[in-house]
This record gives sequence, structure tokens and C-alpha cells, in this order.
Amino acid sequence: MRSLVAQSLVLKSIHFTKRLFRCGSAAAFLCASVMAHPASSAAEEQDVPWVHGIAMHGEPALEPGQPFPYANPQAPKGGTLTLGVQGTFDSLNQFIVQGGWTSARGMRERQFGNNIYESLMVRSYAEPFSLYGLIAQTVRMPESREWIEFELNPDARFSDGSQVTVDDIIFSLETIAAKGRPPFRNWYAAIVQKEITGPNRLKLTFENGENRELPLLIALAPVFSKQATDADTFDKSTLMPPVASGPYVFKSIDPGRRVVYERNPDYWAADLPVKAGFDNFDEIRIDYFRDETSLQEAFKKGLVDALQFRDPVRWSNGFDFPAAEAGDVVKLAIPYGIPANMQGLAFNTRRPQFADPSVRKALRMLFDFKWVNQNLYYGLYTRTAGYWDNSDLSSIGRPASERERELLAPFPGAVDPDVLEGTWRPSDADGSGRDRKVLRAALDQFRSAGYALQDRSLVHSETGDALAFEILAKNEDEEKLALAYIRTLELLGIQATVRSVDPAQFEERRTKREFDMVFNTWTASLSPGAEQYGRWSSQAAETQGSFNFVGANEPAIDALVDAMVGARTKSDFVDAVRAFDRVLISGAYAVPLFHVSDDWVAHWTRISPPENHSLYGHQFDTWWASPNN
Repeated sequence: MRSLVAQSLVLKSIHFTKRLFRCGSAAAFLCASVMAHPASSAAEEQDVPWVHGIAMHGEPALEPGQPFPYANPQAPKGGTLTLGVQGTFDSLNQFIVQGGWTSARGMRERQFGNNIYESLMVRSYAEPFSLYGLIAQTVRMPESREWIEFELNPDARFSDGSQVTVDDIIFSLETIAAKGRPPFRNWYAAIVQKEITGPNRLKLTFENGENRELPLLIALAPVFSKQATDADTFDKSTLMPPVASGPYVFKSIDPGRRVVYERNPDYWAADLPVKAGFDNFDEIRIDYFRDETSLQEAFKKGLVDALQFRDPVRWSNGFDFPAAEAGDVVKLAIPYGIPANMQGLAFNTRRPQFADPSVRKALRMLFDFKWVNQNLYYGLYTRTAGYWDNSDLSSIGRPASERERELLAPFPGAVDPDVLEGTWRPSDADGSGRDRKVLRAALDQFRSAGYALQDRSLVHSETGDALAFEILAKNEDEEKLALAYIRTLELLGIQATVRSVDPAQFEERRTKREFDMVFNTWTASLSPGAEQYGRWSSQAAETQGSFNFVGANEPAIDALVDAMVGARTKSDFVDAVRAFDRVLISGAYAVPLFHVSDDWVAHWTRISPPENHSLYGHQFDTWWASPNN
């Protein structure tokens, strides 16, 4: 029997912030050696209180025992929820490179629910970044954030009835650190010491407290059963149902077509306050459709209960079918409380034609938003400018503060003057599709990069190569938008084409960087942090499986993400994010497209949403089957 005296599992430090992706490989982790770590005094650690929740900045909003404000604790249980997605799946392991992009939906995600996997703590999406106890009933963390300690709920159980133990937590962290995909692998590899400090207690120590977000990310790590998980084959795609602690288990799996979850009647956390009003359906079915049109038709026929809409055309004109006219299908527009996502056409800067930022800036100018918005989308979109539009984190319309200028001073040239002063905006074409003023300005920009018009083709003066590239799309809507963009590009002799592939091939080519330009969405939150390493850091540019699709390799980016995750005050954090926004805009890594201010969801009246919603929009794990349906 294991002694309750503190038992340490000491691993080699992999510094998460400045050297995260430089040292984050599985090989480095597996070759870890024992090292000493200076501990805080016993008296100092004794003074750190045990609490029910933690927040990135300030204190969590909810008192112990309070349910989340966007769930209905009185929601009835029962019934079936059927959801639909475009695409396919070939894996049940979303935490690895192989199959990580094509794993089944609904295992662990905000919109479809954490149906299979859970973590030590659970996030409230009514706050910027606050966590409350789940598998860990209490937690404590010093102000320095050099360590975090969890006390597990002794009632926590896996779906096979076995208790969730400290050994399972350690196993989960070590397995992903060794074989998971970025960014998970790098987060969990940043733990330098693991100590069992008492019954159901685990203390995790980091090299230092520079990354203020790291303890919260660790608290959100997925928990696996050590007994039921094969660590040796963890990095291989599988369709074997996992043993986990979530509210549902797999009922059936039809690879590529359907996955069905059924409620675990012995779910251990059903009565916890943080689960009040969640997980209301007895069964959840997720069906896969080859294309968006098929998915839309299935929804109209009642084969799908609820559907998120992203196309304003379908949102405006797609409800003339009998069920909608009879009131059996209703539209729900949920205001977002978070920054607008950055949806854009991403450049693969590894490609020689996109290596020069001047070329990217010129191409960015040629997207005629007004024409696209009026002719394709009924004027329902707003032009996107930066990466945190509609929030205090955005740099748009704001001159850089003194603190921002200090952060940017070591990187002259990383931010364009107009971006620094807050006067930059995306080009504002007149909506004709051939605005001569914008075309002339773009051509001047191309000339600065060495291009000139020759026989109606834009050619580089030194190499003689024509500017040509392919836009990769995965559905009809993206193809339609790409063709509209190409029509403007052709006016300057740019040879652009569009290629549509199925979603699985799209993800494969994007992951392998086999594209010139690709549609991408950078999700936004009120608490951006360590995930930005995986999206933008220099090391992530060449790391397989990372989210740095564009190949950004900019020292200013690395430094500013360090500043974001290391910020100790809200004002320092805001300044770091705004400076970061300016660097990304100045780097012209994408052609910014557009966004809406509401989350568009339509549903059959046989299911009901809660009265209140999260800052992020809908979450189907808070909906329920309507009475008398």
C-alpha cells in the first residue's frame, strides 16, 4: 500500500513559455532526468487556502454550491437529441496527431458537450476564464502560481465503476506529455514535479510562475483510466471506445457515419452543482453528412433536431419549408459576449510567392467586402479587421499605449505605423468589384515587392514568375466566396484557382501544410493565452500537428505571447494582447473576411434551450427534450 508520505515523481523541466516549442518534443520528455526544484517554505505553503474555484485574473464569480448561470437546474431529463455535422470521422482519440483532426464529435467540446472525457476542473463559459471543481473537489494555488494542488473527489468514478485516483491523473498527464499532439503535449510536459501529498491529493510543481495560465490549463487536462488505457499505443488512431468519467458512454459507433452516446445511469457527478442543468438527454446521436446541402435538407426533414447556421443566405431565406412555416422549427439568435472570431483566407508563408509581407498586404487589399456582403450575404456581415474585434482586447481604433510601445520597442518594424497609431483599417472598396482606387493602391504595393503587369499577367521582375496560387476549400460556401475573390484578383493579372476537397482531405492537407491559401478560423476568447503558442510561435511553424498553419516565424510574436501568459495584472494582460494583435495585423498572415454578432441556431420545438446562454453562444449539453414531445 502506498504511503501517504509525499511521494515525488520528478521529471525534467520543459520550460513552457520562452522555450515551450523548442523543447516540447515527446523524445525530450521521454529522456527526462531527475533534477532538483527549490521548494517554498512549509509555512508559506501552509497559508495557501483550499478553494472551490480559481480564475485567470481576479476571483471566480460563483460561490460554492452555485450552478452555472447558463444552465437550468430544473431542466427535465430524458429523450433523444440528434445533431448533424458535415464531414466524417475515423478516430476516437482527439488528443493525438494521428486522427486528432478527424475524431468523433461530442467526446469533449464546448458546443456538443464533454460527454465522454472530464477534467479535474470545469470551465464556466459565463466568465472570461474561471474554473470550478469537478474531479478535484477543491484546489489551492499560491499567488506566484509556481505550483497547484488538487484534492480529488473520492466519489469520482470511471464508466467501468473504478475510482478515479491520483495515479490516473499522473498517468493521464504523462501519457499526453509523451505522445499527445501540440498543444496538449507541451502544456503537460511543463510539470517538473508531481507529489502525492495525502489521500486523494496531488501537487504539481512548475519551473517557475512565468506562465500564469499554465495551472489552469493543467486543471483542464483530460483524465484517462490507467487500467483501461494502453500507453504504448496511445499515439495511434483507434475506434475502441475509451473508459472515461463523463456522463455518457458509447452506445454505437458507425465509422464515418454516426456515433451514439447513451447516458451512464451511474454517472458519479450527476448531483454536483457544476453539473446542475447539464447532460439532460438520455441519448445523443451525431450524424455525419457529406456536404452542407445534405445536412440542411436533413434538418428540414426533422432528421436533425438543431443546427448552427453560418451562411446568411440560408439564415435569411432557408426557412420557407412547412415545419418552419407551421412554427415547429424556430430561429434563435444568441448575442455573443466574446470577441469576434477571425475568419480569413490564410496564407501559407512557407510558399515562396507568399514569403514577402508586401505581397500578402497587397492581396489583402483586393478582397471587396462590400460586393461580397451585398451580393452573397444580404448585408448581414460585419467586416473583420483584427483578431479580437468587438472587445477591449482589440487594437483597432486605439493608438498603442505606453506599455504597448515598451513591449514592441525591441522589435522595430514588427508593427506598421498606421497599425501602431490605431488608424489602420481593411481596404474599403466601393462594392463594384473593380474599385480602381483600391486596384491602383494594391498594384503599387505589388510593385514594391518587385511585381509588374506584363501582358495582363502580374510577373516578378527578377524571377519572371507569374503570381499564381490555389485556394483550398472544403464546401460549397467557401468555393463560392473564393470565386468571388478570384474575380477581383484576375483584374490585376493574378492567376488564382480554387480547389474543393472533402473535409477529411481538407484537414489532412492543412495539417501537412499542403496548400497555398486556405480558409481558416482563429477562435477568440476574453482570455487568450498559451494556446497562442500553438497557433503562432516560431517553433510551432515547423511542428507537425500544430495550429500554426500560416508558418508565422516572428520573434515579436514569441515575446508577446510570453508577455500575455506572464501578465500579473489585467491592464498588463490587455496591453500585451493589443500589442500582439498589432503584430499579427502587420504581418498580414490572412485576408480578413467577416463576422456576425450573434450565434445563429435553429431548432425543432421538440427540444428546448435554456433562457440564458454562455458568452460563447449555444451549448447543447444545457438543452433538454420539450415536454409533450
